[in-house]
Amino acid sequence: MSFTSSGRAPGRSGGARQKAPPPPLDGAALDALALSYVARFAASSGKLADYLKRKLRERGWDGDAAPDVSALVERMAARGYVDDAAYAAAKGDGLRRRGYGARRIESALDHAGIAAPLRAAARGNETERRHAVLAFARRKRFWPYSAAPCHDPALRRKQMAAYLRAGHGLDHVRRVMDATDLHQLEEWADEHAEDAVE
Repeated sequence: MSFTSSGRAPGRSGGARQKAPPPPLDGAALDALALSYVARFAASSGKLADYLKRKLRERGWDGDAAPDVSALVERMAARGYVDDAAYAAAKGDGLRRRGYGARRIESALDHAGIAAPLRAAARGNETERRHAVLAFARRKRFWPYSAAPCHDPALRRKQMAAYLRAGHGLDHVRRVMDATDLHQLEEWADEHAEDAVE
């Protein structure tokens, strides 16, 4: 038996087998793609719309009228399969727990197509933002989670840049970097905790 240059035996026709391209989408297939996507992923309406538009570009359309992606996304939202408010809240909480700040949360939610009022709500209150900057310091092993405060100017600039890239405000970053100990920072982080509950 002869083999192709790839080392595989040729197909019956003598050449390598080629996978047939998927057929163009119609209304039912587009609905099925939307349902499959929201079943597998936590999605915002913007992310779902982007996914469906990409699939339409890749496969083409075979319906009588132009595809109405917006109407399909609205139907998914009406059924409760897509909930931008819940998505924004969960994404914001998750990013804060990982130590990201308000600007980074805003950027991620904007990229997901979340409306401005929901993005603002997901940024977190003052207490949550303070705890997020401490979570970032802990994750990166920056002071006060390192052996000693950082006094080297070059290293301080590098650490400050990392905080700012993570979306934290300069006032919070300076407060953490200039603190004398962890206990002081924990008290600072909880200063507004009672206000957040009320």
